[in-house]
Amino acid sequence: MACAPPFRLLLLMVLVAPSQGTRLGPTSHLRYSRFLDPSNVVFLSWDFDLEAEIITFELQVRTAGWVGLGVTNRYTIVGGDLVVGGVLPDGHVYFSDRHLVGEDTLQEDGSQDAELLGLTEDAVYTTMRFSRPFRSCDPHDQDITSDTMRVLAAYGLDDTPRLDRERTFVKSIFLLQIVHPDDLDTPEDTIIHDLEITDFLVPEEDTTYACTFLPLPIVRKKHHIYKFEPKLVNHNETMVHHILVYACGNASALPTGISDCYGADPAFSLCSQVVVGWAVGGMSYQFPDDVGVSIGTPLDPQWIRLEVHYSNFRNLPGVRDSSGIRMYYTAKLRKYDMGVLQLGFLTFPIHFIPPGAESFLSYGLCKTERFEEMNGAPVPDIQVYGYLLHTHLAGRALQAVQYRNGTQLRTICKDDSYDFNLQETRDLPHRVEIKPGDELLIECHYQTLDRDFPTFGGPSTTNEMCLVFLFYYPRNNISSCMGYPDIISVARELGEEAADSMEGMMAMNNVEWTPESIRKAEKACKEAQQTVIIKTIDETVENTTGWIPEITPMPRGPCLESWGGKVEPQDETPAGFRVAPGVLSAVGTATPWRLPMAALLFGQGAFSWLLATLQAGV
Repeated sequence: MACAPPFRLLLLMVLVAPSQGTRLGPTSHLRYSRFLDPSNVVFLSWDFDLEAEIITFELQVRTAGWVGLGVTNRYTIVGGDLVVGGVLPDGHVYFSDRHLVGEDTLQEDGSQDAELLGLTEDAVYTTMRFSRPFRSCDPHDQDITSDTMRVLAAYGLDDTPRLDRERTFVKSIFLLQIVHPDDLDTPEDTIIHDLEITDFLVPEEDTTYACTFLPLPIVRKKHHIYKFEPKLVNHNETMVHHILVYACGNASALPTGISDCYGADPAFSLCSQVVVGWAVGGMSYQFPDDVGVSIGTPLDPQWIRLEVHYSNFRNLPGVRDSSGIRMYYTAKLRKYDMGVLQLGFLTFPIHFIPPGAESFLSYGLCKTERFEEMNGAPVPDIQVYGYLLHTHLAGRALQAVQYRNGTQLRTICKDDSYDFNLQETRDLPHRVEIKPGDELLIECHYQTLDRDFPTFGGPSTTNEMCLVFLFYYPRNNISSCMGYPDIISVARELGEEAADSMEGMMAMNNVEWTPESIRKAEKACKEAQQTVIIKTIDETVENTTGWIPEITPMPRGPCLESWGGKVEPQDETPAGFRVAPGVLSAVGTATPWRLPMAALLFGQGAFSWLLATLQAGV
């Protein structure tokens, strides 16, 4: 029967009387929560302190056995870390920081980096609450980052921790959500307006882009849209890949009805300035209290294009859908009018990813030096507060990097563990300023080990995209700034002749793709001159050119040294240690961190005596 190390167990025995799961720690509210399994047996709550770099979890499972929570990677749970705990039949608790050495076998870490805050068992649930640093000095612990995290949860029916597939779950979660909806203002005069496709018969095809044009709410004075959410029809959720709302210029002549967005009638692709967007896995999003989408003034759009991407991979017949976007707006005005800037690699077959690639990087450049000229008025500095990342199934990571005067300034946003099934609008921890003349580079990382032919840029889910949407204020008229490489020069570097771009794209099908040719293609795409296409809300398009700058990786911060166990020499990392502070308060929990519970109850002097006694072997 698995138990805690003797030192930890003795401390817990001092604290816990042999009773039915005496609670060890505070019960204050953790702001974020969700179920981790389809049957709603495993429920996770969490909260975090960005400054202290501490996260607190509470796992509640319908079991009388052991429970475990941790983080793993995209491809396998082997090597994943798991904090395990439970309550023995006699009321004593066991708790330890472990990692998976096989698909079902757990081994205790040499460094114990999780702090137990509570462990109870009643007639229904076992509940475990603990804290841990974002980054410990133990290589067996996965870092908690602003990336998409693969949260690993498991439990058993007895007190012998061993994983089995039926009771092991991995769920992608964005743990470090900066703004909680409860922190935001909800105006009392809120009005709801739905933008939706009406009774659309979904074609029996893998991919359909359905577009229609709809009026925005008619108001007599300025209002602000402050929140949006998907409006999905029951049982059709798995078919809807994304929904986008594009603002139309007021001089645009718009068609009626519903049609293919990018089909025979080019009028249905008019309007390209994104207002709001939702993609699979996302939920509602509320703007910060000082920004909103302006409607009701002569400068504001009166019509939008609603785009719904359907993925009917099973070719189901007779499916009708009325999905769309629900908007919340108010007459209580915010300080700034917001906009959305679309960046990335132009979605076109010039974008290619070789088959069989363990890793392949694509780039899209944006040069802002023409923004003021195309805007028709001075462009104030852009203040970015949020973002949405988008690739299709081969995407593994994205980042947006900012340069000024030829020097890398910062990484605006990134996700090194991108999950196609979790695409949501996210807030930045700090607002980022973009000045006229800055360059913005989007890097997308792909993997195509399961593909036998090149993947090209395009609208289908089996095609690829490389897009980043930046949410910013104050609004200007620029809708997108996208780049693509000279495909003719890329083809020639790969030994293929091409007289024009079409031949250059077709030549990718002739290349014998090997690890060497894949690396050569990636290098050729990166070193080729980029054409940058800038578009405004009025469909004005201008081109410029540029070159892909180098990206300097951002260094990781120092790790946090464990109090609960010795860091072995082989566990030390080049980034160095950061001594754990005596007491840190976790946001929303007011929970002391890294000071054992005995010290809290008996005082630091008594705990020091107890610790010295234990270390002396008394």
